[in-house]
Amino acid sequence: MKGIILAGGKGTRLYPNTIAVNKQLLPIYDKPLIYYPLSVLLLAGIREILLISTPEDIGNFEKLLGDGCQIGVHIEYEVQAEPRGLADAFIIGEQFIGNDSVCLVLGDNVFYGKDLTRMLKNSIELAEENGAVIFGFPVKDPREFGVVEFDSDFNAISIEEKPQEPKSHYAVPGLYFYNNEVVEIAKNTKPSARGELEITAVNNHYLNEGKLKVMCMGRGISWLDTGNPKGMQKAGNFVKTVQEMQGFYISCIEEIAWRRGYISTEQLVSLGEKYKMTEYGQYILSLVEQ
Repeated sequence: MKGIILAGGKGTRLYPNTIAVNKQLLPIYDKPLIYYPLSVLLLAGIREILLISTPEDIGNFEKLLGDGCQIGVHIEYEVQAEPRGLADAFIIGEQFIGNDSVCLVLGDNVFYGKDLTRMLKNSIELAEENGAVIFGFPVKDPREFGVVEFDSDFNAISIEEKPQEPKSHYAVPGLYFYNNEVVEIAKNTKPSARGELEITAVNNHYLNEGKLKVMCMGRGISWLDTGNPKGMQKAGNFVKTVQEMQGFYISCIEEIAWRRGYISTEQLVSLGEKYKMTEYGQYILSLVEQ
């Protein structure tokens, strides 16, 4: 399976912070926001990654992440010239995807939890066997989210965008797994009233075919949406608290790469030396000592 990170958009809800800087390059406590969705792909075992962003921002992502070799992965880059919707990522990434299945993660989503890796790997298997997997995250007030309803076998029954009378309390976060059919489905999706190729239309296609599974994120899993200043601050405070209390870092891509065997201990030390003037770099170096 291959992975796509969609890191476009203008981030207007974060103005003036994002007038000159892509929101996925802003910090969530001690690391750029883009590290968090990237870490999700690494935890899933996905090492071929396409990052899609705007013409103005794509160069900064390349400067930050390079070709990915430093963490044992391969990263490519493509431009989304205009915001044409989430499903446009599969059209832009058609050549990159090839004949493989694909995971799409939005660049402004933060996930954390001890069962996350297991859920990601199970989702890959389910998508390749059944068609598609989306996640359901329980929220107190689901009216501000896309909401999924599902049966006892976790087959999706309905998906609604910001319903006034939600059929469930499960919001759909920005993490999706699909088989290779998603490319043709996206190419045949008609633009919505706002002129975009909606991911909901893609999901409803799988739903109507009886091929859309729901993976429930229950207790022990955290999902943080960083679409506005309060969300950014909440996510930063969450990361700071967990790291200070438990002593290990959330979404440290260098650590994940090392623990997965993507890079050697020598490579890890070299990365730690690069940032040794910071607590982040000192943490990386401490992993070897431990």
